[in-house]
Amino acid sequence: MAASRTLLRVCSSSFVQASPVGRLLAPAAATSAAASFCPGPWAAHSAAAAQTHVVAAPGMFATRGIATSTPARYADPLTPPQNTRITMAEPKNFSEVLDGSSQTLFLTELTRGMSLTLKYFFDKKHTINYPFEKGPLSPRFRGEHALRRYPTGEERCIACKLCEAVCPAQAITIETEEREDGSRKTTRYDIDMTKCIYCGFCQEACPVDAIVEGPNFEYAAFSHEELLYDKEKLLANGDRWETEIAKNLESEVQYR
Repeated sequence: MAASRTLLRVCSSSFVQASPVGRLLAPAAATSAAASFCPGPWAAHSAAAAQTHVVAAPGMFATRGIATSTPARYADPLTPPQNTRITMAEPKNFSEVLDGSSQTLFLTELTRGMSLTLKYFFDKKHTINYPFEKGPLSPRFRGEHALRRYPTGEERCIACKLCEAVCPAQAITIETEEREDGSRKTTRYDIDMTKCIYCGFCQEACPVDAIVEGPNFEYAAFSHEELLYDKEKLLANGDRWETEIAKNLESEVQYR
């Protein structure tokens, strides 16, 4: 008896691990085996349990009942479990069946999609041929920094250091000295563009509109050193973009 039970366990475990059908039939096989080796009340209980879960399996087993512990509602692989969302509603009447069949036959969804594509094919294009074409920029656009001059050529910066104090990223470094007339001027004006967050606080804090963020946004570099701007670089930017900067500041004067 003990040897038979051991052999049954080995064969059952091998069959279950090797075959999906074995995994399906494993509970019923164990129940039948227990009933055969343990007659009496257990046999009656096992037989009742096996009859409770006998279902007709699809495919090759459709002609005979197979004992399984799996509930009957999960026996059909095409039947979704309970509380499962069904994405496609089944047709309820002949009209819906006819409508769905006609859409499938005449490819109406494909036709609507291609008509939409054809509509946008002839519409006005919203893309531009960058860099030969460029879109409009707002007067408040904050791009590359620049130091401005007066029309006489004198630097606007009065070395008040308000921009350095207000910069939240601490990207501005200024060193000053006195002129012969007692006023101050900058001897060093550096901006680390890799720290700058383009908040515009430096431009708003400047009382003479010396430091501004111009309209240029095409200043990518290949090294960190190229983005460490000194006073000469900032003044060169101001000379280059002075016309656009002055126009933008003039358009925004009533809001400042």
